[in-house]
Amino acid sequence: MKKIAICGYGNLGRGVELALGNCPDMELAGVFTRRDPKSVVTVTDVPKYRMEELPGFAGKIDAVILCGGSSTDLPVQTPKCAELFNVVDSFDTHARIPEHFANVDAAAKAHGTTALISGGWDPGLFSLMRVYGDAVLPNGGSYTFWGRGVSQGHSDAIRRIPGVVDARQYTVPIESALEQVRAGKQPDLTTRDKHLRECYVVAQEGADKAAIEETIKTMPNYFADYDTTVEFVTPEELKKNHSALPHGGMVFRTGKTGENNEHNQCIEYRLELDSNPEFTAGVLVALARAVCRLSERGEHGCKTIFDIAPADLSPLSREELRKQLL
Repeated sequence: MKKIAICGYGNLGRGVELALGNCPDMELAGVFTRRDPKSVVTVTDVPKYRMEELPGFAGKIDAVILCGGSSTDLPVQTPKCAELFNVVDSFDTHARIPEHFANVDAAAKAHGTTALISGGWDPGLFSLMRVYGDAVLPNGGSYTFWGRGVSQGHSDAIRRIPGVVDARQYTVPIESALEQVRAGKQPDLTTRDKHLRECYVVAQEGADKAAIEETIKTMPNYFADYDTTVEFVTPEELKKNHSALPHGGMVFRTGKTGENNEHNQCIEYRLELDSNPEFTAGVLVALARAVCRLSERGEHGCKTIFDIAPADLSPLSREELRKQLL
């Protein structure tokens, strides 16, 4: 039975708690939070601790799942935590993954731990689908669309802006671009051609809304490359109309095969999620299982989902996998 800790208890942390309840080979050892532990209401009767207490559990926890945001939390927390624990995070700022990997890899190798970054569904499961598609159809093109749904990372990035109380950000695919891809036309699409971003923001009383909107629309790696709309709403409107956390998306690989490229082929992998954080949590828990196994084999340093064998994700034995799922 592997002991797993949650670091950070928001929507994602709650999802991890629920996901662990479905895994008989893992148990939740505790929740570590920056808030007063007494104020944190969890789903189960699990021990709660201050974040500062986490180092005292070195050697007692098999893996820590970090549930903070990618903008400011994970770049600091993951390499620091990897000095003492096996860790898994969901860092999703695609442009900064190489930098984050290098920082975490250095910490994990120096201290003999195993870390996995950028778990989830994109980056994560969608990343795998892109690799599979590219390998199977080398004469083709890959396309990824997200939404329509709430991006946790982008919403968190808006909430970090001074003067913002709360926010939700929706990623919206552009239908005309989707139609071109499904038709096998292999269009040359820019980032702006594929998605819109809709932001609903609750601002502090007296805050400079024009400055907040400008900060959002020019934020690198998040909004600067997209057509973005910003609508300011009341807390009541945000709760009424934007409290759910749906998401989803599609990965396509279209290509041609045959002696004269006469045959069109299309791979489409699709997710439709009622709860983005709960689904992401399920991926992170499976990856935590794999990280524990890699650590036991002495495979230390930083990993990504590309480095994980499918069998290491599953609680089933190799024999059971061959019998039931092959």
